[in-house]
Amino acid sequence: MLSDFSKLETFLTVVRERSFSKASAKLGISQPAVTQQIKFIEDYLDTKVVDRKKNGIRLTKEGEQFLTIVQKIEKVIANSEKELLKIINKDINFILATSFMIGNYILPKFLNEIKAKINNDVSVNVSVSREAIEQLLDKKVDLALIESPIFEEGIIYREWIEDELVIFSNQKIPKRLKNENLLSYKWICRNRDSHTRILFKEALDAAGMTDCDSFNMVSEATSPTTIVQTVLHSSKDDTPTCSIVSRHALTDYVKSGMLHEARISGVNMKRKLYIAYLKDRKHDAFIDHVVNYLLTIKV
Repeated sequence: MLSDFSKLETFLTVVRERSFSKASAKLGISQPAVTQQIKFIEDYLDTKVVDRKKNGIRLTKEGEQFLTIVQKIEKVIANSEKELLKIINKDINFILATSFMIGNYILPKFLNEIKAKINNDVSVNVSVSREAIEQLLDKKVDLALIESPIFEEGIIYREWIEDELVIFSNQKIPKRLKNENLLSYKWICRNRDSHTRILFKEALDAAGMTDCDSFNMVSEATSPTTIVQTVLHSSKDDTPTCSIVSRHALTDYVKSGMLHEARISGVNMKRKLYIAYLKDRKHDAFIDHVVNYLLTIKV
């Protein structure tokens, strides 16, 4: 049984996620399959290792002892894999597909570190989240970093870093906006089918505020870069020009005082960004190295 690391990996994932359902999502297998693999371990050891509770799981005394053994095995495998990668030393071009916001504002901060991590070149295809997933399914890219969870069969989705959508302008506006503020501004909006605009609309609806389709829209744009630059260079008059974008796209501009960000009172516009890769590559050493690195970064 110890030679079958897939079951040991399932056990470790259940322990780390403290949930059978979360382990299922992380491993890309069904929840009954997770339960079945834990039962196999318990039958093999002839003892219970995991107690399922309402608020998660708890290891039994035997489960704690088993965890110590499995962690030692995991460490040996990880060290062996590093040595194996040195031997393989593939001359490949690792390809990432990303949304506009991630590709233009987040990924450049650590792209060189990813290259060093796998000792290979990395290319980036920047588009919208839907196209990134299509490229992944067509096996044109190795990994996708997306803003919206566009769920498709055959793909594993891992929650990544937290993002927040904020209102911004090149003029000073109240840090906490109310409905009347939103209606009084001029707006540069994302295209109607963008995840950012849909999320904005849903957040306003949930708060009982005026639909963003009723705002004073002066233009629409597809990419966050275009939106930021349009607002940045808009005229400063009695009516501020505003838009909504990820806070990651504004960091340098806000620090320099060129742009000013605000939030809407009573409205939460936080979201998770996702890492996506094909299920049939979940044991690929290069994918594993990149994913594990991405999960450690803080932006």
